[in-house]
Amino acid sequence: RIYINDEPVKIETLLNEKKEEHNYKNCFLIINRFKLNHKNIHNLLNDIKISFQEGGGECCVFYNDQFRFFSTKYELDGICFEKPNQYLFNFSSPFGACPKCEGYGSCLDLDKSLIIPDENLSVYENGIACWKGEKMNKWKKTFIAKSPLHDFPIFRSYNELSDKEKELLWHGNNEVKGIFDFFSYLEEKKYKIQYRVLLSRYKSKTACTECNGTRLRKNTSYVKVNNKSLPELLCMSLSELDHFFNKINLNERDQIISKKLIDIINEKLKVLIKVGVHYLSLSRDSRSLSGGETQRINLAKFLSSPLVDALYILDEPSIGLHPKDTQALIHIMRSLSEKQNTVVVVEHDEDIIRAADHVIDMGPKAGENGGEVIYSGSFDKIQNVKDSLTAQFIRGDKKIELPSKRHKGKSFINIEGAHENNLMHINITIPLNCIVSVTGVSGSGKTSLIKNIIYKGLKNLMKGAEDGSGAFKSLSYDTSAFTEVEFIDQNPIGKSSRSNPTTYIKAYDSIRKLMANQQHSKLSGFSPGHFSFNTDTGRCAVCKGAGTTTIEMQFLPDVSLTCEECKGYRFKPDILEVMYKEHNIHDILNLTVDDALSLFKDEKDISKRLSPLQRVGLGYIRLGQASSTLSGGEAQRVKLASFISIVKDCDPTLFIFDEPTTGLHNNDIIKLYDTFKLLIDSGHSIILVEHNLELIKLTDYIIDLGPGGGTDGGKLMFQGTPEGLIKNKNSVTAKYLKEKLT
Repeated sequence: RIYINDEPVKIETLLNEKKEEHNYKNCFLIINRFKLNHKNIHNLLNDIKISFQEGGGECCVFYNDQFRFFSTKYELDGICFEKPNQYLFNFSSPFGACPKCEGYGSCLDLDKSLIIPDENLSVYENGIACWKGEKMNKWKKTFIAKSPLHDFPIFRSYNELSDKEKELLWHGNNEVKGIFDFFSYLEEKKYKIQYRVLLSRYKSKTACTECNGTRLRKNTSYVKVNNKSLPELLCMSLSELDHFFNKINLNERDQIISKKLIDIINEKLKVLIKVGVHYLSLSRDSRSLSGGETQRINLAKFLSSPLVDALYILDEPSIGLHPKDTQALIHIMRSLSEKQNTVVVVEHDEDIIRAADHVIDMGPKAGENGGEVIYSGSFDKIQNVKDSLTAQFIRGDKKIELPSKRHKGKSFINIEGAHENNLMHINITIPLNCIVSVTGVSGSGKTSLIKNIIYKGLKNLMKGAEDGSGAFKSLSYDTSAFTEVEFIDQNPIGKSSRSNPTTYIKAYDSIRKLMANQQHSKLSGFSPGHFSFNTDTGRCAVCKGAGTTTIEMQFLPDVSLTCEECKGYRFKPDILEVMYKEHNIHDILNLTVDDALSLFKDEKDISKRLSPLQRVGLGYIRLGQASSTLSGGEAQRVKLASFISIVKDCDPTLFIFDEPTTGLHNNDIIKLYDTFKLLIDSGHSIILVEHNLELIKLTDYIIDLGPGGGTDGGKLMFQGTPEGLIKNKNSVTAKYLKEKLT
C-alpha cells in the first residue's frame, strides 16, 4: 500500500488510474502497520531497517495523527554533510582539502591590486585598469551611464568608497554590470587568445576565496567545539588560541575523551608563545615567515620534544633575531640542556658566546688560513688568548669604529599609507645615495615594507605592473637617483650541480680564454669551449663535468661517488695537459680566491672579477666550489661581488639586502661595510633589513618598526640617524643600540 493525500491506497488501484489524474501532495510507501506490543519488537526493528533501506536512509512514522521523520543521513536544513573522520580535518587529504585550492590555501585568481593598482583614482579617472583601452572602455562608459540609478559617486577615489559602493562596483546587480561580470564575460570568450592573455594579466596567486586561506573544505566549518569551528581556530593568533583552550567548557564525557589531547595542545602552544611568536596563526603560510620566525618555530619543535640524552647542533640560531629575542633564545637552549641534552651552537653573537658553558674558538682566520682550535674552555679564559680575533673584539682591543661622517640624501623615496599585512598606514621617507637600515623585532613588518611595497612597487612603477605589490596609498621617487632595483637575498645562486661562484661572477669565461691561449691549446686546436662544463668537447663524458656520479638508491637517499672515469678531475686527460704556471684547469678550480689572485696577478681581467670576492670576505672559498654547498650568507655575498665587479659601468641602482651579516664575524662586517661604502661612492643607494647592531650603528639612516610583532607591530617608531634613534624611549631597538653608540 501507499499512503497518499492522508489516506492509504492499494498500489494496484493506482496502476489502474490514468496518470493525468495523479495529483499527490504527500506520498509514502507503507512498509507495515502495527500496534505497540513488546512481543513483536523484533518484527518492528526489522520493519524499521527495511524502511531505511527503501527510503534511501529516511524513514517516517505516523503516530497519533502526526508524522515523525527520521534519517540516517548527516543532513539538516537541506544541507548534506560528510561523516566526520580524521581525514575530513586534514588539508593534505582529498577528503578534507578545499576543492578549489586543493589544500594550498591560495590559487591563481583575480588579483584586486592588479585590477585597481592605484586606489587614489576614481572610476571616471580610469581607476579600473581592465576597463581601459578602446574596446574595453565601453564597460566603463556603461557603468558611468547607469551609476545615477544607484547614486554611485564616479568621481570619488576608490579608497573613499563605502562598502556598499564597492560591492556595487565589483558585483553589480540586475541593472549595472560590475567588474566580476566583466571577467565572467572574458571567461566565456577565452577560447580566443587575446582574451586569455587579458585574463592572465589580472591574475596572480591570491588567498582562496572559498576557504579564505584555511585550506579546508566548507564542511569542516559545520563541526564546532565551544561554538568554534576548526577554520576559525586556525585563523586565531596563538595567544588567542591558548586562551580558548585554557577556558574551554566541555561536558564530563567530552572532558574524559579529550583531556590528553588538550594537554598536548596546551603544551605546544605555550612553547610557541614562549619563543615569542604569539602573534602568528596556525593558518599562516610558512613561506611568508621571516627568518627569525622560522628559526624560533624550529627551536620550539625541539623544546617540546620529550627526548633526553640527545645532541642538538644549531647553526647560527640567532639569524633573523632581534637583540631583544636573544635572551629568550638563550633560555630555550638552556632548557634543552637542563633536560640532560647537549647543545652545540655555531654562533657569532657575543651574548650567546658569553652564555655558553664551553667555548671552542676556531681560526686564526678563514679558509686555508684557518682550521685550527685557537681556544677550548670556559668563556672567562678566552679573553686571555692573544691570537683569537674573537677574543680581541670581546676585550675591546679591536672594534668596529663609527664612521667619521654620515651621508645625507638629496633625493628620496616617499611612501604614504603603507598598510600591507600588519603595517598601520604609515608614511615613510627613505633618503637615497645613503645606507638605510630597516630595523625592528621579528614580525614587525620589515619584509612587508621592503619586499612587498618598496621592491615590488618600484618594479611596477619602472616597468609596468608585473606582479601584485603590497598595499599603499602612494609611492614616488626621484627617477634620476636610480634606474634599477636589485633585491639581494640568501637564495642559492645556481641550480645546476656544475654552477660555482666563478661562473656566477663571469670570471670563468676569462679563465677559459686564458687556458685556450696557451701554446699547448693552440697546437691541439682547443677553444675556450673545451674548458667548459657545459659542452662535451672537453668535459668528462661520464660525469658531465660534475666530478661525481649519483647512484639512485630508490627508497634510500641517493649516493654521490667520485667519478671513476676522470677521478673527480671533471675533464678529459688531454685537456688536463694544458698548463698555466704549472696549474691545469683542475688545479685552478681547486684554488681559493686568495691563492687565485696571487696566481693571476698579471691577468687584469681575471683579477678584476675575482677581487670583489676577496673584498666581501670570501677569499677562502674555492673557485670550483659547488654553489649548492654555499651558505645563505655566502650566496648573498657572491651576488654582491658580482655587482661590485661592474660597479663603475652600471647605471645608478637601488640595492636591497636581506640580512647581509648572516654568518659574518665582526672582522668580516668591517669588510662588508667598506664594500657598501664603495657602492655609495659610485652613486648607488642601499637599503638593509638588519638586526646586527654592529652594522646598524654604521648606517646613515634608520627606519625602526614596532613596537612588537604581528598585531602588536606595524607602527613607525622612528626614522632618522642612529644618534636620533637612541633618544626614542618607545623603541625596543634604541635600548640595545645605545650601548653600541656610547
